[in-house]
Amino acid sequence: MKKVLLTCAISALALSAAIGAQAADKKVLVFVPNGASDFWKAAEAGVKKAQSELPNYTLQFKYPEQAAAAVQERLMDDLVASGVSGIIVSAVDPKTETDALSRVGSQTLLLTTDSDAPNSKRLAYIGSSNTLAGNQVGELLKKALPNGGKCVAYVGLPGADNARERIDGIKDTIKGTKIEIVDVRADDIDQPRAKRNVEDTLTAHPDVNCMLGIYSYNIPQIYQALKEAGALGKITVTGFDDDPITLGGVKEGTVAGTVVQQPYEWGYQGMKAMAKILDGDKSFIPANQLMIVPTKTITKENVDEYAKHLKELQGK
Repeated sequence: MKKVLLTCAISALALSAAIGAQAADKKVLVFVPNGASDFWKAAEAGVKKAQSELPNYTLQFKYPEQAAAAVQERLMDDLVASGVSGIIVSAVDPKTETDALSRVGSQTLLLTTDSDAPNSKRLAYIGSSNTLAGNQVGELLKKALPNGGKCVAYVGLPGADNARERIDGIKDTIKGTKIEIVDVRADDIDQPRAKRNVEDTLTAHPDVNCMLGIYSYNIPQIYQALKEAGALGKITVTGFDDDPITLGGVKEGTVAGTVVQQPYEWGYQGMKAMAKILDGDKSFIPANQLMIVPTKTITKENVDEYAKHLKELQGK
């Protein structure tokens, strides 16, 4: 235990020294996601683009060592101690992190993204309306299952606002139809567990004919589990985000469609917004403090065009 604490202390000192040296010349702004995932690569590209337009700032992207609230809080505390001027964060669990986020927001500029924490001292939220995105997935379901269906939703953190709002948005849209969500399975952002959840459903609930991927890696894990079970194409699959496996499934018709966010814009617009705020301009922030970046529905008809655009954004 002492060794672990010593390692953490050394890491914190190293981070403080590195960022402190940069802060002596330029203000440092940091994007902190909720965990390591390919989903965040687009946001990294957005931060990189913003850096090219903000020469007076140093922009960074810092992943927590694991997708745990305590680990993320420690990272943000270390960043604050090192003197950063602003943080944009996708909180692992906004409800349990409200006090920690308020502590950070009282010491430096704080924006939230992906999943909001409106009761904290964050200045504003930039990201999707998860409820509206859920409505869009609900519309995909109504088109794919006109005669109804039994769906299971798979998600990393069901208590997070982004997950809850997406699922509520789907439920609102399918209300009055014969489509129902019969279960929600959580995996704590553990991808092997996410796949096992799908495998368990196939064994225990053969009447389920619809699977919903709520987080970016959930559709890919659904896809792999169904493929290995010989059930690919026999169960309606839809959900969120633009993992390459998801887009491939949409193209081949084994995924009914997906609703994509624009994390590139979260990184790009979020960093530009923090710089404007620090330069004294808050006039662009809406009265409700929500800067909404629209979501898009991707189907077989527009998936090639979207995939090409995504590669361009990521510099591929």
